[in-house]
Amino acid sequence: MSIRYDGRVAIVTGAGNGLGRAHALGLASRGAKVVVNDFGGARDGTGGSLTAAETVVEEIRSAGGIAMADGADVSNFEQVQAMVAKATSEWGSVDLMCANAGILRDKSFAKMELADFAKVLDVHLTGTFYCCKAVWEGMRARNYGRIVLTTSSSGLYGNFGQANYGAAKTGMIGLMNVLAEEGRKTDIRVNTISPTAATRMTEELLPPDALAMMKPEAITPAVLFLLSENAPTRTIMGAGSGSFAVIRLLESEGVNFAEADWSPDTIAAHFAEISDMAKARALEGAFHQTQKYIAQAQVRIKANR
Repeated sequence: MSIRYDGRVAIVTGAGNGLGRAHALGLASRGAKVVVNDFGGARDGTGGSLTAAETVVEEIRSAGGIAMADGADVSNFEQVQAMVAKATSEWGSVDLMCANAGILRDKSFAKMELADFAKVLDVHLTGTFYCCKAVWEGMRARNYGRIVLTTSSSGLYGNFGQANYGAAKTGMIGLMNVLAEEGRKTDIRVNTISPTAATRMTEELLPPDALAMMKPEAITPAVLFLLSENAPTRTIMGAGSGSFAVIRLLESEGVNFAEADWSPDTIAAHFAEISDMAKARALEGAFHQTQKYIAQAQVRIKANR
């Protein structure tokens, strides 16, 4: 059965170009009414124009879809609230949120200005929080919502010169984990996409032959799946160049020691065993880690009686 969004209202931030544009076009082509949000600034977040968003809206309308343009700055909560209120007034709800907007202010950590660190977190992490917050109560009231956040391999795995961007993008994982848990009882499913694509933010970093394989449209199928009615929740998907993967944070089985052995020397002596990933598993919540450690302590105590 084909995934459709008939009767659903979607907001895609940063949708004037690149990934956001591809996501907005994809949602509209499958029946969603789409708010094409884009502040219209430069890659570093300066400037601003509604032209890019309006161009995408015209593309959608020319193909028979329904869309409106919005120039809200995602780092301004009042503007985000107004965007959600406008969509709700016009179309009755906001069912799908794709938080894609972002900027880059890359510098090595030694040279990074405080303002550049703060601004990137403000747009990526705080802006994503604002977008989720603005749609949350409406989704709870209707017992339905699908949210996709955007992380990056720069945060998950590290990348030189992107302390601000990497910190913000890794923050998405913590936000997803909590919102997915809190949204379960009202069928709000929250997932995260980790894309790698040829966009304004990557065009100077990769050779032309690699960029040719990294179309933004290669990411959109994963986003559309994560926004669908039967989507999972609390899932990180990697996507790029036609490849799709699931990313999980794993914890080694670990080793439990008696209090007499609580020392850095003990850890050093047993570090190979402690870090052995042969029995690593993904934990399903913060308290699961606590339960695991208590259970290991209980096993050790019982074995030594």
